[in-house]
Amino acid sequence: MSAVPFRLVPVALVTVCALMFGTMACANTDDGPRDAAATFLDLIADRDLAEAAAATTDPKAARSALASAWEGLSATALSAAPGRIRIDGDVADVDVDYRWTLPGRRTWTADATLTLVRDDDGWTVRWASTALHPRLGADQHLTFTLTTPPRAAVNESDGSEVMVNGVVVGIAFDGAEAARSGDVFGAARQLVDTLRPLVPGLDPQIIAEQSTAQTEPMSIGRISEDDFDRLRDRLAIPGVVTDPQAVLMPRDDRFAPQLLAQVKQTVGSALDGTAGWRVSVVNPNGLVADVVSEDRGRPAPSVLLTVSRTVQDAAQRAVNTVRGKQAMLVAVQASTGRILAVAQNADADKDGLLATTGRYPPGSTFKMVTSAAAFHADMATPDTIVPCPGEIRIGDRTIPNYNGFSLGPVPLETAFADSCNTTFADLASRMGPTDLAHAATAMGIGRQYTVPGLDVATGSVPVEPALVARSEDGFGQGKVLATPLGMALVAAAAQSGRAQTPTLIDGRTTRVAGPDVALEPRVYEQLRPMMRAVVARGTGTAISSEGEVFGKTGEAEVEGGSHAWFAGYRGDIAFASLIVLGGDSSHAVTISRDFLAGIPPEYRP
Repeated sequence: MSAVPFRLVPVALVTVCALMFGTMACANTDDGPRDAAATFLDLIADRDLAEAAAATTDPKAARSALASAWEGLSATALSAAPGRIRIDGDVADVDVDYRWTLPGRRTWTADATLTLVRDDDGWTVRWASTALHPRLGADQHLTFTLTTPPRAAVNESDGSEVMVNGVVVGIAFDGAEAARSGDVFGAARQLVDTLRPLVPGLDPQIIAEQSTAQTEPMSIGRISEDDFDRLRDRLAIPGVVTDPQAVLMPRDDRFAPQLLAQVKQTVGSALDGTAGWRVSVVNPNGLVADVVSEDRGRPAPSVLLTVSRTVQDAAQRAVNTVRGKQAMLVAVQASTGRILAVAQNADADKDGLLATTGRYPPGSTFKMVTSAAAFHADMATPDTIVPCPGEIRIGDRTIPNYNGFSLGPVPLETAFADSCNTTFADLASRMGPTDLAHAATAMGIGRQYTVPGLDVATGSVPVEPALVARSEDGFGQGKVLATPLGMALVAAAAQSGRAQTPTLIDGRTTRVAGPDVALEPRVYEQLRPMMRAVVARGTGTAISSEGEVFGKTGEAEVEGGSHAWFAGYRGDIAFASLIVLGGDSSHAVTISRDFLAGIPPEYRP
């Protein structure tokens, strides 16, 4: 009876092996296919492609395909190992896990199956393109390409796009290619004739000579995609090379063109996001037959400007009414310093972004600073009776009022509202050398701001020990200089009670250099009713129709005429308007009135 179990044991083991491994051998597994596959894969990984190909049934096709894989993928390394094996007689299928290292340390993993056949010499790889990837055809190859995610847009604070991804077409001329046509000069002349309205100043002789003397195509210029589509047939010239290029373009060429030109230089690369990549199956004709793996990359977040379309459009319409003189207007959010508008007319645009960098004598708008300095030094209050004669002599300088008007002794608020130069020259003459500079710095003029996306300056107010010079500074003549942005910041300080830091791009911090000084709240509490008096009954009544406006007029005498200024605020919008050589300040008041009239009363920046 003891012999019975002895005969049953092998049967049970065979049954278990069959259930667990199917057709695979149990105790006598054939490791030949695994070893042969491992050797083949190691040779590929070592880039010993000739030896790897020799281990296949079709060395010529295998070597070509393996070389194409390394080249097409631009691979820098490969690791591959055999996995599960299935043997059916003299045929074995071996699962393979490929792990390619691609450019930029990217990794692509792919599964494939090697088929091996056995003969008297052992196991050999039966070559097929699917040994590299199951979706790779016999005459196809794998390629690696970088992909660019959609570029982010630049938006203004009201929500609309102001700069978007666009396309321009670069035009170049390949002299060697044109020479093969037999007439380099003729091709260059045809190119110049075609592009003359769009790219002026081209010389066919220079193009012919320089393009044939260099190995790379000679760059000619860039044109818009629309112009290229219109000229496509005419540009089919021997030697002409075209290159579509993605660029950041304004949605509307009329929307803050000088401002957006500077923004573009700052944020252009930040809109590109993280490049993606893909591995494709490519036909012999170069067309993609299949995408076998793709990483789409990460688009960059949109850039948000503080500029408001509502405020910018209103400012632009206002300055565009001025013809023949440079006009500009800057508006900021009084409570934060966020730049809401930078508008210039075409005459100003010719000289760059003057609204944020052009320094001009501020005239009587500077009396806001002089008043603040007087309040800070406890020299006066709005109710203090001060002299306003038609002219006043300080040192060797006689300082007149506009047209010599005289009010006699009046409250400081009245002298401010009616813009008595003599009053403020007298106040400044009794101040210390640093008082005006201190107050100006506390209100934003004199600090150095590095605003991402924008070149800015605020102006300068010197420490002035000389009596006469300080007196002239007191009513905004002398050596005092300010930009429209600087005066807008002064108005913002008056509204909010502190100096504001200008910003343009959300999330990008403005760096501030210079003394960090401040004025007490009581200074601004005394200044505001004086600014209101200017509009209610003083020199700025022309803007009184636009609600509760606070401000100060200014006319700065310069060689050849005078600059017209108005600076102030309504609600949370502080602004400054300037017409260079615009004469009477009433002209600046007018464009300021038109500006405020263009902003809906319910608008809040």
